[in-house]
Amino acid sequence: MTQTLKPSTAPQLRDAIAWAAAEETTLEVAGGATKRGLGRPLQASHTLDVSGLRGVVSYEPAELVLTARAGTTMAEIEALLKQNRQILAFEPPDLSKLYGSGDGATIGGTVASNLAGPRRVKVGAARDHFLGMSGVSGRGEAFKAGGKVVKNVTGYDLCKLLAGSFGTLAVMDEVTLKVLPAPDKARTVLIFGLDDARAIAAMAAALNSPFEISGAAHLPASVAARSGVSYVRGAGGSVTALRIEGTGVSVGARCDGLRALLRDYGALEELHTMNSATLWREIRDVAPLLPDMRKVVWRVSVAPSEGARVAGMISTSR
Repeated sequence: MTQTLKPSTAPQLRDAIAWAAAEETTLEVAGGATKRGLGRPLQASHTLDVSGLRGVVSYEPAELVLTARAGTTMAEIEALLKQNRQILAFEPPDLSKLYGSGDGATIGGTVASNLAGPRRVKVGAARDHFLGMSGVSGRGEAFKAGGKVVKNVTGYDLCKLLAGSFGTLAVMDEVTLKVLPAPDKARTVLIFGLDDARAIAAMAAALNSPFEISGAAHLPASVAARSGVSYVRGAGGSVTALRIEGTGVSVGARCDGLRALLRDYGALEELHTMNSATLWREIRDVAPLLPDMRKVVWRVSVAPSEGARVAGMISTSR
């Protein structure tokens, strides 16, 4: 008979995993259950629901460090950070609408999946901001790794191993993350009408420039037409987006430089902070730009130089 185990304390978490190990039974680890459609289907006898392990343990805005229990929702954490104009710089996506499941992503699931959004190109993924944790191994043994400062790690950094392990190596009880100040301004330079190969060339030029691009994406015409941003939706063709963030003066100067660099690629436009945030949230969360939520979504990682060829092969094979 399938059971759902829902610990609310670290000892209860340890006992639940120790019981499963003794019984030689399998557990599905779930927090907000927003990522059940991510990766291969699971075959587990019972569910270990860690959403009861909830709450911010400590938050030191001046030190840019936050510790929270693994079942704490991303909404709660982001609201707390917003009060101090800080963010999780790796821009974790909300995949609940993409997979149509769950009730709010948790910080434990986000870190365990090593998820990141468009800013990954500049600041890295979740593991690059993961400082420390406490949790329980598959043998029911409690342990800790890392700490609360970047230079606190000696020996093998287990945090890096656990980020992206999807709960297969250990179940986390608490996680400590580095946070960063939110950028004062964000503007996005748009290039209209590029084919895939030309768009990749433009993005490569931008990313290799000194203008510190914090997000680069190419939206084919059919995708751009589903955006909630009027400049993108009404483009009537493909849209290539390049984001620049920072202080107001710096962002303005870098946008001017980027426009000059890309002027030979075609018509250009700029989105300012509000519309820029909307567009990158759509790109980050994927679902708002999809035509049919019932379809299977594949994420394919290839070398940038191969992107246009692979996209062309996929589109012609449908």
